[in-house]
Amino acid sequence: MPDTITLQVTRYRPEAGAPTLQEYQVPFREEWAVLDGLNYIKDQIDGTLSFRWSCRMGICGSCGMTVNGDPALTCGTFLSDYAPGPVRVEPLANFPVIRDLVVEIDDFMRKLPKVKPWLVRDEEPAVADLEFLQTPAELDAYKQFSMCINCMLCYAACPVYAIEPDFLGPAAIALAQRYNLDSRDQGAHQRLDVLATADGVWACTYVGECTNACPKGVDPAGAIQRYKLTAATRTLRSFLLPRAAR
Repeated sequence: MPDTITLQVTRYRPEAGAPTLQEYQVPFREEWAVLDGLNYIKDQIDGTLSFRWSCRMGICGSCGMTVNGDPALTCGTFLSDYAPGPVRVEPLANFPVIRDLVVEIDDFMRKLPKVKPWLVRDEEPAVADLEFLQTPAELDAYKQFSMCINCMLCYAACPVYAIEPDFLGPAAIALAQRYNLDSRDQGAHQRLDVLATADGVWACTYVGECTNACPKGVDPAGAIQRYKLTAATRTLRSFLLPRAAR
């Protein structure tokens, strides 16, 4: 095994022009993730390097970057996977770059509230009735889609989002489906007008790269396809059933 490994890191300053790749030699240790290599650069070589991270445990989702061409959580991607190197670390694709490896996610933050990713109830219950019991089977219906950590890897991998910035995107739709499938939620009809649109599920061409990129096994592509069936069924019912029977 080598003593060191080369990290080729994108450096970008808006005032300095186009992004460039800068090479750094970091110690090669099998237990080190790519994030450890970046922290070594930040602490020992170049304190001007900018990137996001928080928990270092695959929970917060903030350390998502492009590693050798693929969107990944740098805390869960190990240097040993790329030995003998080099390892190219770039910002996530499909997002404006603020500085170095830091991207702007304002677009996602604007879209997320549109799908109402919270429990919607038709009537507010009394304080004494705030507990909504749920069976294990009811939990299993949506549990997979609840694992999303908003890491944005699916947006970086999505070819539709790359060319159609109005697309709601995989994570937002998967989170909407998480609540649509929750037995405690009564807001599915409110989300329909947002999801069943040209910028919602119908924009998806089912390439499936969002699911491949997801570090938590959420399967946003599957969530989108399931909702397409729901939307199509409701539209068909609106044409075939008398209004009183809907």
